Amino acid sequence: MISAGDFRNGITIEYEGNIYQIIEFQHVKPGKGAAFVRTKLKNIISGGVVEKTFRPTEKCPQARIDRREMQYLYADGDIYNFMDTENYEQIGLSAEKVGDSLKFVKENEMVKVCSHNGNVFAIEPPLFVELAITDTEPGFKGDTATGATKPAVVETGATVYVPLFVDVNDVIKIDTRTGEYLSRV
Repeated sequence: MISAGDFRNGITIEYEGNIYQIIEFQHVKPGKGAAFVRTKLKNIISGGVVEKTFRPTEKCPQARIDRREMQYLYADGDIYNFMDTENYEQIGLSAEKVGDSLKFVKENEMVKVCSHNGNVFAIEPPLFVELAITDTEPGFKGDTATGATKPAVVETGATVYVPLFVDVNDVIKIDTRTGEYLSRV
């Protein structure tokens, strides 16, 4: 059990039958009345964000989230297959559970599979990936004064906006959280 006075960003709690992660919290001491804790909570299963207020002495059970390092093997229609590299156990997850989290992940790369009580709810890709560009338009000289970008398709099929000097077969580094180009490799 964790009291609302001990809330911190990133902590996961069980509240009203759901699992929430604390995105933001603020201790408020009004001039009149009792202090309270204002929070923004993200439902880790549905992704919805709600705002709740708690009394500082209110207690919630802390949710235990298991993050297992697994290897992404392949996609078979709407089923994505992963393997635990320690015991070689394989699991298949539906496209709705995986969502957009694998759009920058190649086959045979490592990802984190997040679960609560054995129910998988999210896939965390690596923070940064290096991918080759398979298709983009050529850049034109003289267009660089504005820091212009152009769309480029990487080897996983995702589209990233890159500077004009980046060409086909270049390997680029991408931040998977934002989908932004970082640098050429």
